[in-house]
Amino acid sequence: MLLETPLAIGRDRQGLPFALHDACPHRGMPLSHGRFDGQQVECSYHGWRFEAHTGQCQLIPSLTADQKLKIDRIYAGSYACEEHDDFIWVFIPEPAPSGAGFTKAADPSLPAPRVPTFSENYKLAYLTADLPCSVDHGIIGLMDPAHGPFVHQAWWWRSRDSIHEKHKNFEPIPNGFRMSAHTPSSNSAPYKLLRLYADAESITTTIDFVLPNLRLETIRAGKYWFSSLTTVTPITRSHCRIDVVAAWNLFRWVPFGPQLLKFVFAKFVEQDRRTMEQQSEGLKHNPHLMLIDDADRPAKWYFGLKAAYLESRNTGAEMKHPMAGPVTLKWRS
Repeated sequence: MLLETPLAIGRDRQGLPFALHDACPHRGMPLSHGRFDGQQVECSYHGWRFEAHTGQCQLIPSLTADQKLKIDRIYAGSYACEEHDDFIWVFIPEPAPSGAGFTKAADPSLPAPRVPTFSENYKLAYLTADLPCSVDHGIIGLMDPAHGPFVHQAWWWRSRDSIHEKHKNFEPIPNGFRMSAHTPSSNSAPYKLLRLYADAESITTTIDFVLPNLRLETIRAGKYWFSSLTTVTPITRSHCRIDVVAAWNLFRWVPFGPQLLKFVFAKFVEQDRRTMEQQSEGLKHNPHLMLIDDADRPAKWYFGLKAAYLESRNTGAEMKHPMAGPVTLKWRS
């Protein structure tokens, strides 16, 4: 399920992915309960068959020879999808199709995101976790720069005693904002190790946030690099999922490198998940919330970007970015 939309996802005989609305347009039976022959999905209730990629009806067994229903005009709701980095990206249009009747799949208005890569040879690792909160709280938690010393404490990362003042430059980018290239935090042990390993004059980190839900981070150290794509996907109004795909060309010789990186990522994501779970207890009571400068300014930009996007869609006017230009933020973490 995505955006409260039930999906039946599979692969055809050639291994290509498809996505259908998981409800037969006849009587609403989930198509995921049916049969699939590698080309057509058959509903388990009355045997209606649909082409997997288009959702176009191919057969209604109950029809007699003299009944002239044009079944080729009937579609189960289908969704454009493509596969990158071992993720299947499904395009849910606005508004979402009803899932029954005569609607073909909408063409995507945006390309599927890709994790940035900077060389031919690299490793990949993946991680996913459910978050018991709305997508908005999942996203602003993802971009929050001040929670690290309190939520992500570890002997191999940092402690709360390492808090110090930081200055970071931000700049507007289309549909988002960027934490400009900067030297990573000096209180982070892995970055110190990377500096020794890469023997690089400098290490820089760049972090982008792009609507609706993308966080991209790139770390460069000479010829070595690490990048990640993190998404926060709404499942329902009160439940979202975080997915991370990471790519890198450093430490490729280290045995079990992907497993080690996944272990580190899993620690971070589990700490965030537990925090979101605890926060959800308080959010049940709909408390008044405060966003302060400068640490919460990225969250303010996120809500400003959402509002500007919706205003642009409603009026047809050009989207007005909430950031007038580059700005430097200060906080302690």
